[in-house]
Formats: sequence, structure tokens, C-alpha cells
Amino acid sequence: MAKYRYPLLIAGVLFLTGLALTSALEDRHYLLLSLLLLGAAMLPLFVRLERRRLEAREVVLLAVLSALAAVSRIPFAALPSVKPVSSIVILSAYVFGAEAGFIVGAMAALVSNMYFGQGPWTPWQMFAWGMMGLSAGLLRNTRWMKSRAGLLAFGIFWGFLFGWIMDVWTLISLPDAFGGGLTLTVFASSFYFDLAHALSNAFFLAILAGGWIKVLVRFRKKYGLLQD
Repeated sequence: MAKYRYPLLIAGVLFLTGLALTSALEDRHYLLLSLLLLGAAMLPLFVRLERRRLEAREVVLLAVLSALAAVSRIPFAALPSVKPVSSIVILSAYVFGAEAGFIVGAMAALVSNMYFGQGPWTPWQMFAWGMMGLSAGLLRNTRWMKSRAGLLAFGIFWGFLFGWIMDVWTLISLPDAFGGGLTLTVFASSFYFDLAHALSNAFFLAILAGGWIKVLVRFRKKYGLLQD
């Protein structure tokens, strides 16, 4: 985890700085500023991956996993917050590590929104799914994540955390951003969607984990792919 210390620290500082600045602004400029700072928060992680030598088969693997995660959103478009994409991101990170998890999560949001529609919310989704994959990769060798119950609990936790991150996006897109009553209203109104996301994560992880992990581990061992 030490090698991710500085990129994570920079990302965290930029993200919190962005929130502080956007909450202090009184006009629509806070929306543009938040997007710029959100992109800057992800930049250190993309730069770190860019500096690493990737073989063609590793690039192909990342592209395939990102495409699978993105496409998995489409069949469940009619069910808000119910999607297997988060589970695919978590399992990709669980097998291939934090860098792969971050890229698969961020790219899944970008690619899938070519179907659902791009907008100022896309960087927020990229950040949320990217951090989901990154944290899953960083914790993959812990005793907690090695257990089935721990893996499901991780999915449930990120189902809510993903929703809370997107609630921040909702707040800064409203005129009275971060007003006390408005903040409570936004978080309360999204609770059932966050709950659906959390429970669907547990459901898809319970179904996919066994088979997916075996297949992906086999690929990793056979081709020596993306080992942190």
C-alpha cells in the first residue's frame, strides 16, 4: 500500500479542497471548479499507471474488464441503482490489484455513459467507481476481504458510499449547495436507491464471486498479468 500513499494523499487533499471551495462559492462557477478538481484528484492515479510498462495483453485485459463492467449496466437500466458493474469492478480489483480496479471502475463509468449519456456527473461516477476498485485492490489480501462475508460487507458498504459521493454531486448542482435542510433532504431521498445498490452488490457478489475469481486467477497465473 506504501506505493499508493502519495497518489492517494494527493487525490484526497484535492477532493476535500474541491468540496471546501465549491461550498463557499455562491454562483454556478462552483460546478466547473468541482469538475476540474475532481479530475485533478484522479490525475495522480492515472499518471502512476501511465508510467508503468504495460504489455499488450494487460491492456487488452483492462479493456475487456472495463467493457464488461460498462455493458453490464445496460440490461438493468430500468432498475435504478441495481447493477452488477460494481461487483465486476470489485472482483477485478480483488484478483488483479488496485491499479486494475481503479482503471476498470473509472473506464466503466466513462464507457457506459456513452449509452446512458455523458454529462458533468460522469467524472463523479468515474471517481466513485475508481475509488471503489482502488480500495478493493488495496484491501484484497486482508483477512476481512478473504472471507465471503467480508467481501459481501465491502460491497454493501460501497453501495452506500457510492451513493453518498453522488449525493455531493447533486448538492453542488443545486442553487443552495450544502444548505443544512437541503443536504438532509438529498441524502434522505437517496437512501432507498443507495440501499438497492448496496443489496444488489451483495447479491451479484454472492453469485459471481466464486466462478469469476477462479477464472480470473487462472488468467493471472497463466499469463502473469497485472500483479501489484
